Amino acid sequence: MIPVELILLGLSPVFLLCVFVEFKKARQFYNVKDSVNNALLALLHQGSDALVLLLLMPFFIWLHQFSLFKIELSALSLFAGFILQDFLYYWFHRASHNIHWFWLAHVVHHSSTKMNFTTAFRQSVLYPFVGMWLFWVPMILIGFSPSLVFAIVAINLAYQFFVHTQTFGNLGWVERIFNTPTHHRIHHATNKPYIDKNYGGVLIIWDKLFGTFAKEDKTITIKYGIVGKMPEDNPLSANFSQIGVLREQLQHAKGIKAKLKRLFGYPVADR
Repeated sequence: MIPVELILLGLSPVFLLCVFVEFKKARQFYNVKDSVNNALLALLHQGSDALVLLLLMPFFIWLHQFSLFKIELSALSLFAGFILQDFLYYWFHRASHNIHWFWLAHVVHHSSTKMNFTTAFRQSVLYPFVGMWLFWVPMILIGFSPSLVFAIVAINLAYQFFVHTQTFGNLGWVERIFNTPTHHRIHHATNKPYIDKNYGGVLIIWDKLFGTFAKEDKTITIKYGIVGKMPEDNPLSANFSQIGVLREQLQHAKGIKAKLKRLFGYPVADR
């Protein structure tokens, strides 16, 4: 099987071509400094992800021996793996918006006021440290091999690159089943009706099943970014400024219960 870290790297020419075409077609959606920061954040994220995956892979291989089933690679098992991983991604994504500990990493992806293909590059070095990988452990325990699990994760994320754009409108019947640019623009919005909606990765059906789906309202002009203090316009601040926000909230929280609520509760924008 192709090494996980090479999947996204192998697709990078396609991503860069899309960025180039979109930039030429819709330059008004771009800020060059923002896009450069996004690219730097992607490189930092890929580096931290590859390092931690290398360190944790022996643990995942060890864990796999306790799996409930021995799932052989086939078209059917691959399809089932994609569906299961996308289902788990929905819950990871939902947790990342509703639990401050996970928001420490995910906030990076939302901390731009722009929406274009380079926004998909805007990822955090903290994902492996806050425990994004915990959400894929059930697949390993069921019986999917660790290498297959993380390959599926990479392909899921590759699909999501293409929903970060303002240059496509409604895609008709595709909107009913799949995550699309229309759905994902809503997800990145800070407008109140749209906050914490449309968590789906490849499929939007999970949002429809679990009550987090929002349909586009053409009367709303989307405002992108985050609610609360924005980081400075550089990769260091983007990656770590939310840690300062959480630390300040923990300092003002009285008692263990209140501190735990700040750490594992909803990431409020102020004290």
